[in-house]
Amino acid sequence: MLTVVFLLVVAGLPAGSSTAGGTGPGTLRVLQMNLCNSGRAGCYTGGSVRRAAEVIAAELPDVVTLNEICRNDVDTLERALAATRPGRVVAAFQPAGDRPSRAATRCDNDQPYGIGLLARLDAGDARPGVYRGTYPAQDLADPEERVWLCVHAAAVLHACTTHLANTSGPLALAQCAQLLGAVVPAIRRDAGYAPTVLGGDLNLRQGGVPDVRSCVPPGYRRIDDGARQQIIATGDVTICCRRAVDMRGTTDHAALLATLTDRGRRRP
Repeated sequence: MLTVVFLLVVAGLPAGSSTAGGTGPGTLRVLQMNLCNSGRAGCYTGGSVRRAAEVIAAELPDVVTLNEICRNDVDTLERALAATRPGRVVAAFQPAGDRPSRAATRCDNDQPYGIGLLARLDAGDARPGVYRGTYPAQDLADPEERVWLCVHAAAVLHACTTHLANTSGPLALAQCAQLLGAVVPAIRRDAGYAPTVLGGDLNLRQGGVPDVRSCVPPGYRRIDDGARQQIIATGDVTICCRRAVDMRGTTDHAALLATLTDRGRRRP
């Protein structure tokens, strides 16, 4: 099971840092987007994937974490990331479960609906593994079953994404604790250690009840968009900056862009 997880603590940001600039050796640009592209929600516009491709072309991320997307959106955005510069792009998708049908939740276009992850790796890096799963704790009144997704490249990168429950703060916190406290350590034991990053819409806030910081392990770093989107990372990376990227009304969330600096390990 592969999960892209960037855990970045706002307190770890250098004073005055506000832009997600910086590229080159030792840096990792992470882009988190909730595209509201199921076709069913009130925030759907039909234009968020096109705008996401524009943002990828302009911002040149190394990792892209995607929430509320359809299966074919991953293919579209994989091509957008691959076109930014030469290299290998790894793409993964995990559909949310649909409890009544015991199958995948579907977008209005009948594509599976869920979460996705894109990561750029050097051509010489080991073949990454993909890990995925469904949380044991779910809102039984909500037909959508929440899931997680991770990609692991040995000694290079462990990246995860998730979209947690929006109906209950305590339930979202339990899912967050499951991912960071049980799933990620289990993948590390199985596949080997790598710097870890999680990006996602956790439906939890700093200062909220419950507080997102309650599920962030000691030593991790975290940033957010001032609301529910989070990027969390292990302490062997530092955060030089972060920035909201305007999605021009195509979805109800601005994109969250962060630049991480590798502390002594090579970048993907």
